[in-house]
Amino acid sequence: MTFKELSIIEPILKALHEKGYEIPTPIQEQAIPPALTHRDLLGLAQTGTGKTAAFAIPIIQHLSQAKDKNNGKNIRALILTPTRELAIQISECIHDYAKYTGIRHTVIFGGVKQLAQTDALRRGTDILVATPGRLLDLMKQGFIRLDAIQYFVLDEADRMLDMGFIHDIKRILPKLPKQKQTLFFSATMPDAIAALSASILNRPVRVEVTPASSVVETIKQQVFFVEKQEKKNLLIQLLRKQRPQSTLVFSRTKHGADKIARILCKAGIGSEAIHGNKSQNARQRALVDFKSNKIGVLIATDIAARGIDVNQLEWVINYDLPDVPETYVHRIGRTGRAGNAGTALSFCSQDEQPLLKDIQRLTGKKLTVASVAV
Repeated sequence: MTFKELSIIEPILKALHEKGYEIPTPIQEQAIPPALTHRDLLGLAQTGTGKTAAFAIPIIQHLSQAKDKNNGKNIRALILTPTRELAIQISECIHDYAKYTGIRHTVIFGGVKQLAQTDALRRGTDILVATPGRLLDLMKQGFIRLDAIQYFVLDEADRMLDMGFIHDIKRILPKLPKQKQTLFFSATMPDAIAALSASILNRPVRVEVTPASSVVETIKQQVFFVEKQEKKNLLIQLLRKQRPQSTLVFSRTKHGADKIARILCKAGIGSEAIHGNKSQNARQRALVDFKSNKIGVLIATDIAARGIDVNQLEWVINYDLPDVPETYVHRIGRTGRAGNAGTALSFCSQDEQPLLKDIQRLTGKKLTVASVAV
């Protein structure tokens, strides 16, 4: 199926082709046709499946074809997302897709001064990408009204729940018009998220891709059995010996991420950590350096890693195994994308062996046991 068959307008097609986007992905094939007919949508898809285009392209097309040209006077579409990094990534995608349409967009998030964001809002915007906390702050200050919203996207709803944003969302929802199109995306569907989706969606079309247990076959998966205190030495040894161009290391805690970064830097391996305690500028600088290969190793917590999208990421290393087995699938799915080969290495200490069993039970795949010679 081509985007012309999906009736995507020429300015969007032109922008997509210029950027070399490989489209459509399965989520886009399933989601864009009903979204173009103004149906509500319930999408089960994780980061990296192409869901940003699945909700952004129909919204841009609808706004482009609207008879009443708004010129950014009223916010007509709201995209709510849990993290700063993901908000910035979505904003960058909309910038690409809407390049020739005249549609204006703004991104707002916490952790930085608000002046630049409020100045952009005063100039006018059609599409607003926001994190919940900063959105509520600017609504309270009178900078934002949501009464003209025609399209509402709730992205990464399960992560919203994990981060404690559900109460914020429930404060935002009553401010939205009853008549609107709602596009709801989540990687998983715990009871609280299922209840939330049922309360805000009207006869939605359900689309689902890449179940949480699915692991891309092009990813080489290995596990190292190693004592906790030896993990740092193993990490240094692997990075020095193999010299991958880009490696994303997952730590269970913010403190652990900082500690790993210090250890690697002391060993002469360029690395930085990102997590919620870092300033927005520091996190963004680390991401830019990582994407441009100025540093080869990025250490992240699971929440901070949402929104990291790096082309041809070579390695993912689970320095700490995740408590939830589905998180393992989300982590390693950042490598091996678009048909590229990828490597996922997991460090498993004795007390983490029950977590490894849960992962292997979920994926139905027994991980290859490795020694240092990867």
